[in-house]
Amino acid sequence: MFEGLFQPMHLLVIFFVALLVFGPKKLPELGKGIGEGLRALKEGMKEAPADPSKNTSADVKPPEGRS
Repeated sequence: MFEGLFQPMHLLVIFFVALLVFGPKKLPELGKGIGEGLRALKEGMKEAPADPSKNTSADVKPPEGRS
């Protein structure tokens, strides 16, 4: 489905549109923000338990009001 999505010409068009929309001064800040977000997501995925049923967090409380 996405096999031909990121060809060099496509990436150039995407970069050109981003340059027009955000401008040359904002583009490095945008790239830095995206990179930091991806890095934080990657770290969070490493720290998450492999099996969600084994979550032993003390902060998790049962729902109130159900009988």
